[in-house]
Amino acid sequence: VYHSTFADEEGITKACGCPLLPLKSRKKGPAPVSEQGKTDIVDEAITFFRCNVFFRNFDIKGPADKLLIYLTFYINLSLKKLEGCRTSAEGSKAILNLGVENVTIPGESGFPFTGLFSLPQSQQEAELLRDYLKQIREETSGRLLGVAYRPNGTPNKWWLAFAKRKFMNIALLDK
Repeated sequence: VYHSTFADEEGITKACGCPLLPLKSRKKGPAPVSEQGKTDIVDEAITFFRCNVFFRNFDIKGPADKLLIYLTFYINLSLKKLEGCRTSAEGSKAILNLGVENVTIPGESGFPFTGLFSLPQSQQEAELLRDYLKQIREETSGRLLGVAYRPNGTPNKWWLAFAKRKFMNIALLDK
């Protein structure tokens, strides 16, 4: 299993046990801004996805691994949405809608990872996590389009084939 290289760094804000790691993002949200040339958690999730999806177990070595698990499942769900899309324009519509739809957080019905993150202690913490997850989903969706489709707009079968895989032998059901 490939783990996140973001160790439990000091000074990183957490919400519900989820670290709010910096992102190379232009999207508005609570995530701190990362340097453009530096690898962020979204880069790691996309890079490690095709390897990690083969594993049935994932030992969590730090808080960043929880976010990596969340993003791995989100990428899998996104690839399932992209399966039927023949062009990058169709895929863009499908996946960007998935990124901005209502994001559930721990304690709400429909949150698929009970036990992965703790329950929010306040309304502010709940909204902070919701906003961060929304931002990171939007960023992941945008970057995933770049690898799931070739520059000419045709699907990349070496990525879309992984839509059929189950990470940790769990299949998330689309709403």
